Amino acid sequence: MPHNPTWTRQQLLVAFGLYCRLPFGRLHQGNPEIIRLADAIGRSPAALAMKLTNIASLDPAITSTGRTGLKGASAADRKMWQEMAADSEGFAVECQKALIAAESSEVPLDDMSDDDSVRREGEDRLAQATIRIGQSFFRSAVLSAYSGQCCITGLSVPTLLVAGHIIPWSQDKRNRLNPRNGLALSVLHERAFDAGIITIDENMTVRVSSNHTVQNDEFFTSSIASYDGVPIRTPRKFGIGEEFLAFHREHIYRG
Repeated sequence: MPHNPTWTRQQLLVAFGLYCRLPFGRLHQGNPEIIRLADAIGRSPAALAMKLTNIASLDPAITSTGRTGLKGASAADRKMWQEMAADSEGFAVECQKALIAAESSEVPLDDMSDDDSVRREGEDRLAQATIRIGQSFFRSAVLSAYSGQCCITGLSVPTLLVAGHIIPWSQDKRNRLNPRNGLALSVLHERAFDAGIITIDENMTVRVSSNHTVQNDEFFTSSIASYDGVPIRTPRKFGIGEEFLAFHREHIYRG
């Protein structure tokens, strides 16, 4: 494979998209997913794995603890992190589209006819597809950050896990695809969180609303009330936006 030190934007988008959906333990050159995508973008598995490690070295969840990865992160890598922080939705969709393009040979989603009626229909389909793409990216990023486990219970059954929003999707467009605005939760605990029955305090500890305590309900007691005061599992990537949790405690939690 020819040596090409300069990473194109499309290659960087694929690398960032892959970083967002892979748990830390799978960021190595032997991972079949890395091997496949490295070939698709014209890079070696070792080069792509190294790029993922450099991306990780700039992750706020890592830099905030004083830990650092390799020192090879480029100015372009830093710029991509800045883009993610400034426009998480646009960046997420762009990364996911780059991954889709690398993994398939389908017609690009923005390929539209000049006919007005067809264009309008195409724009509607594009808008719907963009929402699906963004939601897929958000789910992958959040669940991978928590290593595929509910942050409250540790449940690791994928079909029973949700990438829940801390500030609801409808209330903060700018951060609705920001992984820092997400929690990996079981379906039950995501519903309880959305309903304001539970929240997470400044110490990353679960709080259960006394206004929603149900007497003589063994299931509620064991599955929800018993977690009051229990520390959550914190994410290994991205971190949790404390401002998002503060919003949830003030506007959604009914303590």
